[in-house]
Amino acid sequence: MYPYRFSNMLIGYLNLGTLLASIPIIGAGLWLAKGSTATCSSILQTPLLVIGFVVLLISLAGFVGACFHVAWALWLYLVAIMLLIAFLLGITAFGFAVTAGGGGTQIPGRPYREYHISDYSSWLQHHMQDMKYWKPALACVVGSKACAKIENWTPMDYLQHDLTPIQSGCCKPPTACQYSGGMPVGAQDEDCYRWNNAADILCYQCNSCKAGVMEQIRQDWHKISVLNVIVLVALICICACGCCAFRNARRSLSEYPYGVNRMSKINPRWDYYWGRWFRGRREQLY
Repeated sequence: MYPYRFSNMLIGYLNLGTLLASIPIIGAGLWLAKGSTATCSSILQTPLLVIGFVVLLISLAGFVGACFHVAWALWLYLVAIMLLIAFLLGITAFGFAVTAGGGGTQIPGRPYREYHISDYSSWLQHHMQDMKYWKPALACVVGSKACAKIENWTPMDYLQHDLTPIQSGCCKPPTACQYSGGMPVGAQDEDCYRWNNAADILCYQCNSCKAGVMEQIRQDWHKISVLNVIVLVALICICACGCCAFRNARRSLSEYPYGVNRMSKINPRWDYYWGRWFRGRREQLY
């Protein structure tokens, strides 16, 4: 058995770490599945379980292949890593495309921004208008209790403090709305008529609320994209080390392992004669 190579040891230790890390990921997914409620956390249970089991299987293949020189396991590991790299590249590019635009409009004299649904991509608009997607998103908004944090604010607080996109769009009417006796006056934005001061209604059905959710998605996705780029760089480095480990594993099973060349295998005295010739040449030169 040839001595362990650095690439095999590195792949082995990395996959042992990810193998252990996949256990709490699966546990978190099972915990959410057991006690899921109509909040944002329940949406995470399926991705967490899928990610956890995929990481577990990939890490197991990489660990077994690198540490025990199982070439077919390393081959499966490298294929999975390459597919994962392609998937991350695709989903990162797709995420940037569908979250383009947005950013909101600064309200004069106020520290917060307001958001408009027309500023976002048509794909994101379509999903927010579809009740199949909007209902769980709205459950996230209500479950986050973002509006409860500002329910006791005075008009002065709105002049001094910033708001999150969710609070700006879902917890108050648009700043331009004008009311008299609690009723909108004249022709105004439709959201002005959808607003209701009841804690379970507020502006949850407003287009501004949907725009606030889309802005939150845009901000969160850009943060995730930074992590995606870091993961991609790490995966490419791991893939390179995995290729070296795969080559080592295949060579360890071949007829000529490390330290034995073909000529010495055919004629054991080859190394002896080659060594004498080399020493003779060195003496002639010096």
